[in-house]
Amino acid sequence: MLTTNSNHPFHMVDFSPWPLTGAIGAMVLVSGLAKWFHMFNMNLIIIGMMITLLTMMQWWRDVIREGTYQGLHTNYVSISLRWGMILFITSEILFFMSFFWAFFSSSLSPTIEIGMLWPPQGIKPFNPMQIPLLNTAILLASGVTVTWAHHSLMEANHSQTMKSLTMTVILGLYFSLLQAYEYWEAPFTIADAVYGSSFFVATGFHGLHVIIGTVFLTTCLMRHEMKQLSPNHHFGFEAAAWYWHFVDVVWLFLYISIYWWGS
Repeated sequence: MLTTNSNHPFHMVDFSPWPLTGAIGAMVLVSGLAKWFHMFNMNLIIIGMMITLLTMMQWWRDVIREGTYQGLHTNYVSISLRWGMILFITSEILFFMSFFWAFFSSSLSPTIEIGMLWPPQGIKPFNPMQIPLLNTAILLASGVTVTWAHHSLMEANHSQTMKSLTMTVILGLYFSLLQAYEYWEAPFTIADAVYGSSFFVATGFHGLHVIIGTVFLTTCLMRHEMKQLSPNHHFGFEAAAWYWHFVDVVWLFLYISIYWWGS
């Protein structure tokens, strides 16, 4: 059914090539990662990143066109989008629960292979009062600024929304830079027993989510600059804010359990 000939409030999307190109980009990206790990060659991973990035830009362009200019995102569609985002965040919660399960399973009953100690003998964990604490303050501050942006948008205050969203994006970038520096100076690696594996997998996936959330909010910032968000039509920003708060909460659990208690 074409969207131009409908008499219902739902959005029946037209045929799109982007799911296929997105799947191809993901396959090439993962294959490129494997090639990079084993052969130290980045050619394939760069191609995968380019395919994925182009797919994202064009797919988002189509969604923005449908929702903002064609008026296809009715109240019923908006409710469906909200439930979709809620279910997506729920799946992400379960995703991180698996990492916490692995961490607590290994730390509460350390095996004989790691000397029945936690952290294992020879591993010097990070001081939770240094960069990890600073990163915690940065993410908490970014949660405040993104909430400020939401309230400013609801009040149709364009300049305040721009300022607060820009601050949120800067704080997200600052967090990623500090975490990259922390990894660079780490006294242990992902190959150092189960401690290194659980630490870098959990914090690394969280760092990836921070980067994704920063891209999400940057897109909202550009859309706001182009006057595409209004007090009554801004679910894209709402979804980004939900995602960012989820990232904040996950970091608090990571900081308390892995950095502070686990050290």
